[in-house]
Amino acid sequence: MKTQFSPKHALGAVVVAAALLLGACGSSSSDSAKSDASTTTAAPKTLKIVVTNDDGYDSDGLNAITEALRAQPNVEVTVVAPATQQSGKGGTVTGGTLSATDLKTKGGYPVKAVAGTPADAMIWAIEQKGIDFTPDFVVSGINAGANLGPVVDISGTVGAARAAVQRKIPAMATSNGAIAGPFAFTESAKIVIEWFTKNRDAIANGTIDKTQVFNLNIPTCATGAVRGEVVVPISTTDNSFLTKQPDCLSTVAAPNNDVGAYMVGFAALSMLNARPAA
Repeated sequence: MKTQFSPKHALGAVVVAAALLLGACGSSSSDSAKSDASTTTAAPKTLKIVVTNDDGYDSDGLNAITEALRAQPNVEVTVVAPATQQSGKGGTVTGGTLSATDLKTKGGYPVKAVAGTPADAMIWAIEQKGIDFTPDFVVSGINAGANLGPVVDISGTVGAARAAVQRKIPAMATSNGAIAGPFAFTESAKIVIEWFTKNRDAIANGTIDKTQVFNLNIPTCATGAVRGEVVVPISTTDNSFLTKQPDCLSTVAAPNNDVGAYMVGFAALSMLNARPAA
């Protein structure tokens, strides 16, 4: 028996086919949107970092860490440093309303040069609103000469970092070499950046320690290379680093304090209280 195919049947088939096609397109579009959403990640937070020091706004160490931080992705660097050499001032503050001048680092980057001590620089920036934002992190240094053991409390580099921490801003003090040099600021900046990279997420999400100063001291190696970073307590008596050069070829395991670790070629990282011991 021959089957009859009427125009009515043909129209129904077209409608069904169109519905199936639309359904397939809708499903594909939805799946694509879901796929795009699942593969999209949020851009890293832009970190606002203030660089300071105690050697003055035009020092080589400050320039080295400023340029190293500027080279990092999603980082905004603001330099606020003393207008003159202020080594050995510790946490001394001037008091009163402070002032700053617009100058440039050795590398030509803008800097607010504060008429005062290292701690004053942080007070001007944070407390007196010299800058219009709250820093995510403060880096003080890179100082010309290590700040270890018994001398940490007289360090202006440490004093600036402490002034930041006292105002709930996490901070690092970083220094390089013996007091008389030689210095290796570019190499030291690379080690600071290694630490920064490892701790960037904690800085960004606010879980980084805001109650203590990270005090990082990096030796200059006449031969060999820095043997890595170790976390060690502060020595209370050893000041041999003031007159002796570190031995980066040493095979001695890291001693149990900052001076010992530094003297055998390690970058010594210690945690300092926000204020000197009474």
